[in-house]
Amino acid sequence: MTQEDTGIVHISQSVAILIDGNNIERSIHSETNKQNTMLNFDTLVPRLLGNRGLNRLVYFREGKQISSKLKERLHSNYHGSVRPCHKSADIPLSIKATQLSNKVDTIIIMSGDSDFVELVRHLKAEGVRVEIAAVPATTSRLLTDEADYFHEITSIDWFTLETKKPPRKSAPGKKKAPSAEVKS
Repeated sequence: MTQEDTGIVHISQSVAILIDGNNIERSIHSETNKQNTMLNFDTLVPRLLGNRGLNRLVYFREGKQISSKLKERLHSNYHGSVRPCHKSADIPLSIKATQLSNKVDTIIIMSGDSDFVELVRHLKAEGVRVEIAAVPATTSRLLTDEADYFHEITSIDWFTLETKKPPRKSAPGKKKAPSAEVKS
């Protein structure tokens, strides 16, 4: 029995996911008005990949304060890495995309930043399929028009951590008033 007889198509595409962490974080925080909202990689990555294979996942983040839990989670679940950036992620992400362009079939850039338009054009000219994954409200139309495909990141792709409020302490010298019990 041949592939034509069964109607099954086996796709063997290699995909790199490059994430502009600051851009995506700002976008979801803007949508939720909550700073403790985070991407749910466990649902998002499989949705982005479909039935393709993951070659690389790199999370670029401006600044030195990068969660060790995020680093460990991306490494253990996706063999991914987190790259701190001196300033913006634009240049390091662009360099990595260019380096990977002859090693993968598709590059998914997670960012809505129009600064990546020229990178998308370059990668496509090199024969790489380029997809954008971002929050629609904060994504450049120029970028989505240039890409081969646009994945919308929506509320199904993030979660909000509940913050634990510390118990309230009485001011020094003040005692708590006894509570009145009501009996029926």
